[in-house]
Amino acid sequence: MYPARLGPPHPERMRLCQPPPGYVTHVNGARHGQNRHRWLLWAALVGALVIGGVVGGVIGAATKSSAAPSAASSSSASSQVSACNVTAVANEVSPSVVTISASGKGGAGTGSGEVIESDGYILTNNHVIAIAANGGSVEVQFSDGQTAPATITGRDPMTDLAVLKVDTSRKLPVIPMGTSSSVQVGEATVVIGAPLGLSGTVTSGIVSALDRTIQVPADDDTTALLVSAIQTDASINPGNSGGAMVNCSGQLIGIPTAGATVPSSSGESSGGSIGLGFAIPVDLAKTIADEIISTGTVTHAYFGLATAALPEAAAAEGGVPQGLFVQSVVAGGPSAQAGIQNGDVITKINGEAATSTVQLQELTLTKKAGDTVQLEIWRNGTTSTATVTLGAAP
Repeated sequence: MYPARLGPPHPERMRLCQPPPGYVTHVNGARHGQNRHRWLLWAALVGALVIGGVVGGVIGAATKSSAAPSAASSSSASSQVSACNVTAVANEVSPSVVTISASGKGGAGTGSGEVIESDGYILTNNHVIAIAANGGSVEVQFSDGQTAPATITGRDPMTDLAVLKVDTSRKLPVIPMGTSSSVQVGEATVVIGAPLGLSGTVTSGIVSALDRTIQVPADDDTTALLVSAIQTDASINPGNSGGAMVNCSGQLIGIPTAGATVPSSSGESSGGSIGLGFAIPVDLAKTIADEIISTGTVTHAYFGLATAALPEAAAAEGGVPQGLFVQSVVAGGPSAQAGIQNGDVITKINGEAATSTVQLQELTLTKKAGDTVQLEIWRNGTTSTATVTLGAAP
């Protein structure tokens, strides 16, 4: 499942890193990022990125994403790791981590998850259970070997998160919640899940970088966005997706979702962890999970326009500035109300150069309806500022 492999720039592979043709910034929610260090890192990555998640059939089936490594000093990293009692952390956290088996018309696979409420709610990745979303089945195996059927409470393909519910009369052990806002580069981390279907597997490492923006495959040939992803050198392999990344106190700080592999000379992934994995920060995951449990769905912010990035050469040839070309605007939508028109070029987003549609995509995932975004607009040789009040995606 998800044999999405990325390698050195190649027309067929780059489509996996970037929104597929026609996707650009969707009319049902344009999206983008805010930090200049976050931009699509596929251009700097020499390895292949694979989704760290569902295993089905062939052991090498995997996940994908994109990012470049960030350095932390080896001396501080080793001292951080040595300070973490991995055995104690694993003993505390493992009872809350589950193995998930999902099956549907497209096949079957396994992933991981963690209990977030004692009455049976379990957090995981959407891509772990998406195959079962239309008439399939999901089963959860607990750390003591007991199994139970689960239902999908709700899922959010745009952030690659989902919540399951197991009907149980017993009180399930809940994973302690941490916060991702205080995570630091060099901090020790422990990852627990079921890589290759091997339940209860524990790996450890450090947080090697923060604030990565990673694209992964989503439903219906679209892409999900891992916003402010935590990068780690702890092994993340197929089947780890949806599991637990915890700190030395055993508190959940991220949801392991994607890992990188190095392609062979034939361009195929060599498989296995190379110490470059990515996790969804728990602060975002908890917000999404709470909304799913409360309403069964997730509503994201909405720009109501479609854009395409203008390469420098194309902009120069057309006599327009480099930025995001506005292809269409939804009548009566947030962007239309802000005065944005077809043919405009967005040159800045909240004061930063507009270079990728992912910048807008990220904003729809990190902001709420009612929040405002400042856009600098070029039109017929004149530059102006438009304030877009985001709406709720229909």
